[in-house]
Amino acid sequence: MTASGTRTPDRVALDELGEWQRALRAQFPIITGHPGLAYLDSAATAQKPRAVLDAVHDYLTTSNANAGRGTYPWANRTTDLVARGRDRIKRFLDDPAPERSAVHFTSGTTEGLRTLARDWLPRFLADGDEIVVPVADHRANIEPWLEARRLLAAQGVHVGVRPMPYQRDSGDYDHTALAELAGPRTRFVAVTHVHHVYGGDMNVHRIRRAVGDDAVICLDAAQSVGHLPVSVAGLDVDFVVFSGHKAMALPGTGAVWARQVRGPEFVPGGWSGTPNTVGVASLTAALDWLDAAGTDRIERWTAALAARLTDRLRHLDGYEILGCRTSLAADSPVQQRRGIVTFRHREISSGDLGFLLYSHGFMVRSDSHCQGSAGEQTDSVRVSLHVYNTADEIDRLLTVLASVG
Repeated sequence: MTASGTRTPDRVALDELGEWQRALRAQFPIITGHPGLAYLDSAATAQKPRAVLDAVHDYLTTSNANAGRGTYPWANRTTDLVARGRDRIKRFLDDPAPERSAVHFTSGTTEGLRTLARDWLPRFLADGDEIVVPVADHRANIEPWLEARRLLAAQGVHVGVRPMPYQRDSGDYDHTALAELAGPRTRFVAVTHVHHVYGGDMNVHRIRRAVGDDAVICLDAAQSVGHLPVSVAGLDVDFVVFSGHKAMALPGTGAVWARQVRGPEFVPGGWSGTPNTVGVASLTAALDWLDAAGTDRIERWTAALAARLTDRLRHLDGYEILGCRTSLAADSPVQQRRGIVTFRHREISSGDLGFLLYSHGFMVRSDSHCQGSAGEQTDSVRVSLHVYNTADEIDRLLTVLASVG
């Protein structure tokens, strides 16, 4: 409630979506099977609904075979499964030209980004070109591009690396500074959709205006796909890379979506081995489940929980909340965190605080979160939410945090 007695946006969302959320929460066996625990680490991996588990069981017990390597019915069904999985990803991403784009399955975001850095980027860049790297984001979206620069240098092709500029007060990209930094030799820009520590939507729609029409933009969507609507029809990016396990599928699967408009066609190098067929089956089922649930409502729910947490945590003197300071109030007009809230206690180490929280039934992440060299280097506690989390879990967490002092 605000001082005037009106409901804050987070309260409105939680009230309006409460029945919908309870019905979805009941579909997660690991959540309902452990009522005394609160899983608050969905940015690391999401839990799986019954529909995904059933799809995996059905595939493994009815048609498990290799794809593209046989003509008998099980093999044909598996080959079709992989093809349908590619098409399903295009539909999930709201691909406006699926006949032109391509999807390549990977083991996750990290492998997907490295595949682009190893197999595509060297064919695109020439001596003297420049790339922009988000040095305060996840290392998976930094190290591959630096590795590509080293590989090119060994071939006598020298590429400049420009650090992505950031706004100090919010952790968002500084799009004005990026526009000043970008030039005619800026050929490739790596960006993140939702920051894995600060929880902010990095306003990727502004990147194209800043860097011009010709630069290739690669989007790390590890913290957005499965958590909020991702439409490549509205985002003028060239690659989208994500992990299946963070989108409620099994570990060991992910994908690269390629627009195939700027630069050479994306074709992964080397011999293609056996695909993770059961992973593809789980990912297809997960995307079906997410579409039925509504990623717009999932985003609204998790943003409301995050706002509930920051609104009350900001009044506890012992804590520092990372990221944008002007978006902590539940009724803030500034963009709220997309289901990720990271903080530190001013006197207790984050590792000790993580152990303390688990003793009360809360599973959180407490380390440096794989930050790049320009990001936060001091350990912190990250609470990351999904549709199976509840307002009661947030309230109980706040009670424990307040008791620490």
